[in-house]
Amino acid sequence: MFTSQPIGFVSSPYKNANEIPKGLGAKHEADGVLKILPEFAPGLTDIEGFSHLIVLWEFDRSQGFQLLGTPPSDNRPHGVFATRSPRRPNPIGLTIVELRRREGGDLHVRGVDMLDGTPLLDIKPYLSSVPPEALRRGWLAEAEARQK
Repeated sequence: MFTSQPIGFVSSPYKNANEIPKGLGAKHEADGVLKILPEFAPGLTDIEGFSHLIVLWEFDRSQGFQLLGTPPSDNRPHGVFATRSPRRPNPIGLTIVELRRREGGDLHVRGVDMLDGTPLLDIKPYLSSVPPEALRRGWLAEAEARQK
């Protein structure tokens, strides 16, 4: 086990969880800033060359967890590990954002879906060798098809 330590915090337009787009067709296009703490800023060296980043963060305002839940995009329950629910055994979130620019220890990004002040745990460059046509969307594809 390890104890997480924030490397920074998110500056986001979202102050309340109900403001974050959810459900079928939700688009995460909000701009935000990943504000890296000064002691971790050297770790940003050469990050400007990447278009997208994987951001790991903490659901710091989530309480408890549910192994089964009904997401806003479907009327049937699904396992927590098959959803993006904030109510998880380990309250870890993952978001892929577009890196717009860097200003010192601030990464200006598009695509935030975190609350303002959310602790950042890690950042990694997004590198995927999975072609889009090979990706499967599981129950979400079925829910989308039922909406048509």
